[in-house]
Amino acid sequence: MASESLLDEGSLMSPTDGSHPSHDPKGQRHGPLQTPVPQAGMLIMFSQPVPYDEAWALQKHLQEERIAGRQGDILLLLEHSPVYTLGRTTQPSHWDCGEKVLRRTGASLQSVDRGGSITYHGPGQVVGYPILKLSHYCSGPKQYVQKLEDVLIQTLRRWGIAGYRVERKPGVWVRWNDVDTKIAAIGVRIDHGVTIHGFALNVDLDLSPFSHIMPCGLAQCQITSMAEIFQSAISPSVVAQQVAEEFARIFNIQWVSLPPDIMGQEHHDHHLTSTFPLHT
Repeated sequence: MASESLLDEGSLMSPTDGSHPSHDPKGQRHGPLQTPVPQAGMLIMFSQPVPYDEAWALQKHLQEERIAGRQGDILLLLEHSPVYTLGRTTQPSHWDCGEKVLRRTGASLQSVDRGGSITYHGPGQVVGYPILKLSHYCSGPKQYVQKLEDVLIQTLRRWGIAGYRVERKPGVWVRWNDVDTKIAAIGVRIDHGVTIHGFALNVDLDLSPFSHIMPCGLAQCQITSMAEIFQSAISPSVVAQQVAEEFARIFNIQWVSLPPDIMGQEHHDHHLTSTFPLHT
């Protein structure tokens, strides 16, 4: 049976990172701890919005290859064509406006097997799908989500935006209009020790589709974006590169060149823009 771990929106977050101090039974002293050698990872970035079903098929293919040990760890960074995704904890009350209303926004609907409830993805939102061997980086799913939050918080900090956590509500929040407002969502799944799904950071997108749903299943959840905070346009591609840099630093990954046959040719045609190493 496949091992499975889901982290839903609203799961309890551990305040610790899961690490433990080293213990020497002989009481011997050691010198300064050395920085661990970075894991090798491949970065794949896309220049145009990718339909959700295409990205999902790619994720599943890459996860299967990672589980089988035929490839290394990968981070996909992209934007989606407009889509509402319904996670495992979605309830009818989270989108009681009905399917016709949602489709009137021009977005498709997709049921997914990640943790969490309904959310919206669209152009101008940086979406990250890490396909990682979890044990190489974290003690478990909760620490993994904390690290994803750290990536997003540090990316926002580059722009002078103070992102933070809210207890029992995975994702990243900012103080906007005097209330806790969500700027990034996280929903993940782990099969056979390999991660799938990931995070979404609102950079510069139309926020109106969120008004038709209860985002992440949270009542009266306010949503914002980096562009709304700055009241000016922000390039998602610039932010995506910063996310990749922070991800490499926090997960201790060294981006390496992508083998030319890592994906089927259909994914190379017009969406794939960058597979080269990103030096931080």
